[in-house]
Amino acid sequence: MFTGNATVGLIDTFYRAGSFVFGGGHVVLPLLQAETVQTGLVEPGAFLAGYGAAQAVPGPLFTFAAFLGAVTTGGPSGLLGASIALLAIFLPSALLVMGVLPFWERLRRAPRVQRVLTGVNSGVVGLLAAALYDPVFTAGVTNAASLVVAALAFVALTSWKTPAWAVVLGAAGAGALLL
Repeated sequence: MFTGNATVGLIDTFYRAGSFVFGGGHVVLPLLQAETVQTGLVEPGAFLAGYGAAQAVPGPLFTFAAFLGAVTTGGPSGLLGASIALLAIFLPSALLVMGVLPFWERLRRAPRVQRVLTGVNSGVVGLLAAALYDPVFTAGVTNAASLVVAALAFVALTSWKTPAWAVVLGAAGAGALLL
C-alpha cells in the first residue's frame, strides 16, 4: 500500500474495483478476489460465503463490497469498513454518470462509440465466464457431490424458474447434508 494507511488502502481497493466495472457487478468479482483474498484482507471462506449471500438478496452485487469491508482483517472493519467499501465502489460510477450525462445523447448516437461499446460488451462476456470459473467453480465445486448440487441449482433457476432465494436455501441445505 502506497500510503501505509489502512483506510486509504480500503478506499483504494474498492474504488479501483468500481472503476473497472462495465456490464454488471460480476465482472468485478475476480478483481475483488485478487484485492481482498490474495492480499490476506479477507479469508477465502468468508469471500465465498459473502458472495453466496449476495446472490440470495435482491440488489446489485456491489453490495457485496459492504460485506467484504465489514470482514476485513486489517484496517477499518465492521460498520465503518462496510460503509467505506460500499461508498468507494459506487463512487466511480456516480462520478462517471455526472460527467457523461450532459453529453449522453450525442455519445450514444455516434457510430464509433457504438462500435466501441459492442467490443467492450464482448469482453464483458469473457470476464463473466472467467468470474464463474475462478473463484466460484474452482473453489465451490470440489467433488462430484458439489457438482450435482450446482447442476441442480442451475436447473432449478433456469428450467424450473425457482426463485433465487429458494435455490440458495436449497443448495445450502443440500451442501450441509452432503458435503
